[in-house]
Amino acid sequence: MSKTKLILVGGFLAAGKTTMLNALAGRLSGRGFTVGLITNDQAADLVDTAILTCTGVEVREVSGSCFCCNFPGFMKAVESLIDAGCDLIVAEPVGSCTDLSATILQPVKDMFADLDLAPLTVLVDPVRLKEALELVPSLTHPDALYIVKRQLEEADRILLNKADTLTAAQVEEELGLLKQNFSAPAAAVSALQGDGVDAWLDEILSGGSAGAHITEVDYDRYAHGEAVLGWLNAAIELTGSADTDWNAFAEKLLASLRDAFRADNAEIGHVKLSLTCGDRAVLGNVGAIGGQVNMRGETGVKGASAVMTLNARVQMSPEALQKAVEAILPETASAFGVSASIKNLKCLMPGRPNPTYRYQTVI
Repeated sequence: MSKTKLILVGGFLAAGKTTMLNALAGRLSGRGFTVGLITNDQAADLVDTAILTCTGVEVREVSGSCFCCNFPGFMKAVESLIDAGCDLIVAEPVGSCTDLSATILQPVKDMFADLDLAPLTVLVDPVRLKEALELVPSLTHPDALYIVKRQLEEADRILLNKADTLTAAQVEEELGLLKQNFSAPAAAVSALQGDGVDAWLDEILSGGSAGAHITEVDYDRYAHGEAVLGWLNAAIELTGSADTDWNAFAEKLLASLRDAFRADNAEIGHVKLSLTCGDRAVLGNVGAIGGQVNMRGETGVKGASAVMTLNARVQMSPEALQKAVEAILPETASAFGVSASIKNLKCLMPGRPNPTYRYQTVI
């Protein structure tokens, strides 16, 4: 009996992990695999889950803690997908999570021989890489950037994502930085456009060591790097008129939130939303206070009502983050003649990481 393939795709907030999983669902299904996806977050109402459910493959969500702090919950999700007939599973850890080799890959190798682990892949955003290496000014707290560096140090493979936003010379420069500073082989890809994704898949599906590196992690800095961010997840019902333009509404909401955070000098980890009107969906995100609002999904979405999931990871207190969202949402809604009703909202500061297991040596 063949083993179930398990691929972990890590990377910091806004690195493009969900976009990559979205791309992988179709590509792997096209290669004949029965694919399952696992999302992860500190709270329920996760935009990533809403987006990936639209791919048509099986999706499971581990919420309330990271994979490493809830290893039994992670394995329960894996086993559920195997029971559903999946022979290849791709898991997306929380963006602020690191130390995956010691806390996830080694325990899996030690206790679950029926799983075939692919090399641990970490995505990195080009701007975030230069910030982590202190080559450009950054509003991101040094302890958050510490997490970015630890993620890259423990990787078996590194993917420089968003290569479509760079010139050829910039790609070469960034790949050179990765080669100089980290041991894992690196390649440039665009999860959004698909460039380089198949070549990477060919490589990790053919084998290779998984969890070959265990790094030293200062858990005080790690914990603080997560805690400098407020985390907000909200489920919202929207009521407008038959001609309400939900694309314009979503774009305006994201832009208004970005501008408010910019005014407070509160760097964004990510702000993303998924809005559905009937069977049509609008998706959007912004990954920095100086960044653009990126809209995806369908265009020309209009209708009298919609439901929206909103996630925000911003370098400010949970109280300030919640206050900002609760002020800007009704302002934006009013401008479009829409009423917004928050059905569920969770705003928190992540607790200190406390892994179920932490192996000291590579299995």
